[in-house]
Amino acid sequence: MDIASIVGLIGSVGVIIGAMIAGGGLAPFIDIPSILIVFGGTAFTVLYNAPMSVFLGHFAAIGKAFMPPIKKQDELIERMVELSGIARKDGMMALEGQEVPDKFFQKGLQMLVDGADEAKLVYQLNKEIKSMQKRHETNQNCVKAWIDLAPAMGMIGTLIGLVLMLGNMADPKAIGPAMAVALLTTMYGAIIANVLFMPILSKLEGYTEYEVVYREMVVTGLRNIARGESPRNIQDQMVANLAPKMQEKLEAA
Repeated sequence: MDIASIVGLIGSVGVIIGAMIAGGGLAPFIDIPSILIVFGGTAFTVLYNAPMSVFLGHFAAIGKAFMPPIKKQDELIERMVELSGIARKDGMMALEGQEVPDKFFQKGLQMLVDGADEAKLVYQLNKEIKSMQKRHETNQNCVKAWIDLAPAMGMIGTLIGLVLMLGNMADPKAIGPAMAVALLTTMYGAIIANVLFMPILSKLEGYTEYEVVYREMVVTGLRNIARGESPRNIQDQMVANLAPKMQEKLEAA
């Protein structure tokens, strides 16, 4: 669970709600037509912008902003060094059935056991990395659609409110509700884009970058095992991806 995402979301929404309450309560900021225009209109337009499978799947991706998969790079290096020592001592077949942290690592290790050479190993694993990036990009584009379309729907709501207001200038009772639609739709659009979905997109992009680095480290380790490199050389190459403090910790160990 990503505590920063949860605390950040609760805190940002809490500050906005707190300001509303301090200004006179929540009632003036709740308007059903405005909610339907912005929230409903944006959701349907995002659906219009993507296939149904992608639209439904991107909600699961959003969940990863709050509960991302945990893959520790230092543990990966330690395990890769152990496996390289086993391979040098007992051969590639000794790697059969060895426990590894994730499925990507397991697939690459099994390729080594099955006799894949370095070129085939690297080609296949890099292909899977690109496929993963494409899947992530597809989901992230759906999140971007919320960011782009919510303010646009807010502007449409504003124009609707202004038309209603100008068309009923003779009726003072109609001006208030129309003005509420005009102003609140803009506010709702800004909140959806900037408070809800923009931070989520930044988180997802960051996790994708981390996952790519992690998998590239797996490829580096496995290709060096295929070459018969020493455990020390493999560790030295892989720790280059870590922060200086983490490098010092591993080297000391």
